[in-house]
Amino acid sequence: MSGQSRNSRTLATLVLAVLAAALWAAWLGWDQQRDVHPDGSTTGPYEPWQVIGLVLTLLVPVCLAASRRLVVEAAVGTTAGLTIAAFYDWSDDDTGLYMVGVAMVMLGSLAATAGVAALVATLTRGARRSGA
Repeated sequence: MSGQSRNSRTLATLVLAVLAAALWAAWLGWDQQRDVHPDGSTTGPYEPWQVIGLVLTLLVPVCLAASRRLVVEAAVGTTAGLTIAAFYDWSDDDTGLYMVGVAMVMLGSLAATAGVAALVATLTRGARRSGA
């Protein structure tokens, strides 16, 4: 791999990481309060629509990168950004259990982004071969 290609791949990974962390902040970073229900149970701090919004907006850069043959960069960059954001967001938890959540974010986002990126790369490769 040439130096230019390696540099552009590294840049793509960094851009995706920063974008993923920024999207985390936009969708989830501002909501830090748990909801207490009348029966005493708690939920949150995030609402389902916030997580769905994060996932849907992350699909755009992941699919865009994968369609340009940046499959590894899409998975690694997005996973790194989400993992760093989760670590930063949850690190004030005094129970220490936040690391379990951070690990789950890391493994789940790596599996999901790798799967989506591989699928998009495969589909776009087939479209390029057929001339579409």
